[in-house]
Amino acid sequence: GAMSVDSITDLSDNASELLEALQLSHPHELDPRRSCGKKKQLSLNPITWQVPRIVDRCCTHLEMHGLQTVGIFRVGSSKKRVQQLREEFDQGLDVFLDEHQSVHDVAALLKEFLRDMPDSLIPRELYGAFLSTATLEGQAQLDTLQLLLFLLPPCHSDTLLRLLRFLAQVARHAESSWDPEGRQIPGNKMTVSNLATVFGPNILQKEKPGEKDAGALNFEDSAAIILVLQRLIEHHHSLFMVSPEMQCDVLRRLFQTDPDVIEYLLRRK
Repeated sequence: GAMSVDSITDLSDNASELLEALQLSHPHELDPRRSCGKKKQLSLNPITWQVPRIVDRCCTHLEMHGLQTVGIFRVGSSKKRVQQLREEFDQGLDVFLDEHQSVHDVAALLKEFLRDMPDSLIPRELYGAFLSTATLEGQAQLDTLQLLLFLLPPCHSDTLLRLLRFLAQVARHAESSWDPEGRQIPGNKMTVSNLATVFGPNILQKEKPGEKDAGALNFEDSAAIILVLQRLIEHHHSLFMVSPEMQCDVLRRLFQTDPDVIEYLLRRK
């Protein structure tokens, strides 16, 4: 079968561009019962849900082991261990992340991957458009964000949704809680605002990493990036949901203009 990748970055095979960006997760690979024996090479699987394997595995590991970790994404990690994990993913190996892996190392790996993607998760040509939504309010802001999300390439859209779901889950564990026996469960202190501050500059990038002025953002841009990512985290479920009315409108138009497309979509489904 054919791979349906659009961007990240169209199966470019340039040296050391994190091969993992081109290796998409397959559901059975996330089964916790998999053995963690000798690392084997993994293939580029043609699947529907187009999320890089490294993103899915890091998010899954942190959901299982890191939600109660105070200061997750802000506490330092081992650069040596993170580099080793990165190289193993980069080589296409079947990297097994279990409870023995440091939560902070996996968190750092996820941030590094998003920061160093050759084509940022929200493509740079949409940087200004996304930032402009910070000046809008209420439903007008959400409607505009949704239309912009519909412009994302499939691989970017799927990956962003996977990340936002994970970040929303982290934020739900920010405050301390108590179990049925009255024992306190510590919160991770990572509110939506804190998460947006950490991840915003990695997801919304004006320049490519390493380019001149890549790390230089003025205060207005930084504040807008944080606000936009906050809205994406808080409303990700509705923002990625296509309304029945819009679906019907698209179908009506396609029946008139491209009936072959309808037949193709039905065959795929």
